[in-house]
Amino acid sequence: MRTVKVLFKHEEAGILTQHDDGSFSFCYHDNWLANNDKQSISLTLPKTEKEFHSKYLFPFFYNMLPEGSNKEVVCKLNRIDRDDYFGLLITTAKNDSIGAVTVRKIDEGELTKEN
Repeated sequence: MRTVKVLFKHEEAGILTQHDDGSFSFCYHDNWLANNDKQSISLTLPKTEKEFHSKYLFPFFYNMLPEGSNKEVVCKLNRIDRDDYFGLLITTAKNDSIGAVTVRKIDEGELTKEN
C-alpha cells in the first residue's frame, strides 16, 4: 500500500491510497469537509464524506502525469516503471504540477483521517 497527502493550495485536503491489489481510494479530511470555505479538489471528486474507489488511478490524478518524452525522461532518471502511474505521480506532483493540487508521500504511521 502506498499513500499520499493531497494538498490544495498547500493545505492538506485528503488522502490518496494505492492498495496492494492495485486499486485506489481517495477521501477528504474531516476538517476539510467541515469548512464551507474549502472547495473540492476536482469536479469529479466532490466534497463528500464517502470514500471514492477506483480500479485505476482517478482521471483527475492521471491527468497530472507527464506524457511522451517528458514521461520517458522522468521514468529513466528516477528508475520508475513507465506503467507505475502512482510512482510517477509521487515523483512529479510533489513539486511540479499545473493547478493548485500537489501530493506528498507519507508513511503509514502518519495516516489519520483527521488532519
